[in-house]
Amino acid sequence: MSNCAIVGINWGDEGKGRMVDLLTENYDVVVRYQGGGNAGHTVINEYGKFALHLLPSGIFRPGVVNILGNGVALDPENLWMEMQEVIGQGVAISPENLKISERASILLPWHRDLDELEEQRLQDKQYGSTRQGIAPFYSDKYQKKTVMAGEFFYPEQLKKHLAELLEWKNLILTRVYGAKPYTMAMLEDWLADYCAKIKPYICDTGAFLQEAQAAGKNILFEAQLGALRDLDYGIYPYATSSNTTVAYAPIGSGLPSVKINDVVGVVKAYSTCVGAGPFVCEMFGDEAEALRKAGFEYGAKTGRPRRVGPVDIVATRYGVKVQAATAIALTKLDVLSYLDKIPVCTHYLLNGEQTDSFPFPAALHDAQPVIRYFDGWQCDISAVRCWEDLPQAAQEYVSFIEQQIGCPIKYISVGPERESIIIRDK
Repeated sequence: MSNCAIVGINWGDEGKGRMVDLLTENYDVVVRYQGGGNAGHTVINEYGKFALHLLPSGIFRPGVVNILGNGVALDPENLWMEMQEVIGQGVAISPENLKISERASILLPWHRDLDELEEQRLQDKQYGSTRQGIAPFYSDKYQKKTVMAGEFFYPEQLKKHLAELLEWKNLILTRVYGAKPYTMAMLEDWLADYCAKIKPYICDTGAFLQEAQAAGKNILFEAQLGALRDLDYGIYPYATSSNTTVAYAPIGSGLPSVKINDVVGVVKAYSTCVGAGPFVCEMFGDEAEALRKAGFEYGAKTGRPRRVGPVDIVATRYGVKVQAATAIALTKLDVLSYLDKIPVCTHYLLNGEQTDSFPFPAALHDAQPVIRYFDGWQCDISAVRCWEDLPQAAQEYVSFIEQQIGCPIKYISVGPERESIIIRDK
């Protein structure tokens, strides 16, 4: 039995989905263990191009069971619509290959409203939320004011529970934000339109995972976003509202006894960031726009232009440690092929001193990047499949990153397609 987690090392948007889609060939089960529909995993394979937000990225592999764990912010409306889009492109989805934890809490319709209202209230101090209701959802979950997916099987208790939550939530909507209240009729429509449709997929996934573990099945754990968006270890408060680290995988998946053998940390060959908060290595102006266009850096969920910069060694080294990565997948190396000189953020300057340590979040606003330039290769590398066939300049660039972050780079992506990959034997 082999258990592996695929996690983000930086700010998210590193290319985790394409790595899960690639590596699930060797796994029996794929589990999403945290986060919600607030970020997209882009996958390109024989079925087409997809931006998955809630579905695990193993959904395209026949025979693989995909699980939404109890740590996920389960949005029935967005999940059902995403399922229909994927099915419409020829991908089979049934209760046999998609299972939803009965212990997953439900993202209720008012969570998106509250997310939007709070960002409007903050005005120029916004956190950069994708406004998918994630922060209000997790806040309510830890206040024990959500419903669990398993409650759909107990309709009378569910109706009573929702009525209690409705009374409490309407006080916040109307008195704090001056917004319109919800009604039970609105919730009943929501239950019928979306919740009833995902009900056949809801089960005791914890028991399923325990049986899979006992049978020696290989399990892959899929994270959302990256280490720098982790609620505890990221750039708080410009973080997501869940734990994106591999340490949370046993809890959020529903298999707390699991031991994870391998951790593949995904790093983009340059840096991107969606949303607000400190981004020390950020590029601006024409230089940034050229990189953004070359990599088509626009949010898979929001369509917003991503902030871009050179690969950040300080932040990446920190992410590798936080995630306890055993191997790195370096994605989108091909995007840099247009550059004659490639910048790398090697250190930070903070209070007049050079540092290699990732600062406390409040100090990040004062940090400045130290940039070193590497020779570019200026040729198309998208057809390369062997390390030895990469241009010398590309090898030197990858080797420098590997040496600086202290973790072997095993996978190098040279295109978005599943087969556009170099696998190094290290």
